[in-house]
Amino acid sequence: MITDWHTLNSEPGLSELYVRAATRRKITGTTLPDSGLRCWVDVDQKRLAAYRNVCGFTDNALLPPTYPHILAFALQMQLLTAKEFPFPLLGLIHLSNRIRVLRPMGGVGRVRVSVQVQNLQPHAKGATFDVVTTLDDQLGPLWEAESQMLCRGVKLEGEPVEDVLTPSLTMTQVAQWKAPADIGRQYAKVSGDYNPIHLSAVSAKLFGFPTAIAHGLWNKARTLAALADHLPKANVEIAVQFRKPVRLPSEVTLLASPAGSSGDFQLLGVGDLEHMVGHWRPVA
Repeated sequence: MITDWHTLNSEPGLSELYVRAATRRKITGTTLPDSGLRCWVDVDQKRLAAYRNVCGFTDNALLPPTYPHILAFALQMQLLTAKEFPFPLLGLIHLSNRIRVLRPMGGVGRVRVSVQVQNLQPHAKGATFDVVTTLDDQLGPLWEAESQMLCRGVKLEGEPVEDVLTPSLTMTQVAQWKAPADIGRQYAKVSGDYNPIHLSAVSAKLFGFPTAIAHGLWNKARTLAALADHLPKANVEIAVQFRKPVRLPSEVTLLASPAGSSGDFQLLGVGDLEHMVGHWRPVA
């Protein structure tokens, strides 16, 4: 598929995009747009420091491997609330996320962010698609990611195909932490992601959740912060699948294989409830 790229002069404002998201509740089609958005974005050091604090990253002069999602969030919002995008943003479910750190992300002050959607596939509960995000600096490709999203109620022809991540290496407990009741609001302040299911029990109940749940990307970021000494700094692909949501407040346990170029990890709750499973591998 050839992408029709549109270059923006500045990042979109989130307030208008949230209004647009709140007023769109219907599925309007079954074809993804072939357009994408690009924009040069500056790294705000205060926002970066706040993100590190909320997610548990130390300041090692490198961008955290999950931070490019924050730089791309406004562009993703604009793409997913555009008239030609067929699915309502509110209600989408984040199933999995895969990132690739292609080069060490040190000294990064300005990057070109590109976002597009592709890979529409049937699913047992509707349809899935990928939000594809890339970062380039003056030297070329720096980072890339795919987030698989589920839209319930979409009817597509074909048989659903599910790719299940299954850990194969021996893992031991490496960390344990609490996800406090307000972590959804804390993460929203640094990410811009004010999805109601993460903010409070009252707002989460409007979307069928008995209590607020942690952002999937906060779970991944907090995990990678705890695994900082296990993973390479670059030339690494880190994939996760989100299983059962982390209800707030909760306590979780992280299991991982030993440090190395490849490894597996798993985030568990009380009673060995599996919240997230993932692995890291060298970039192919």
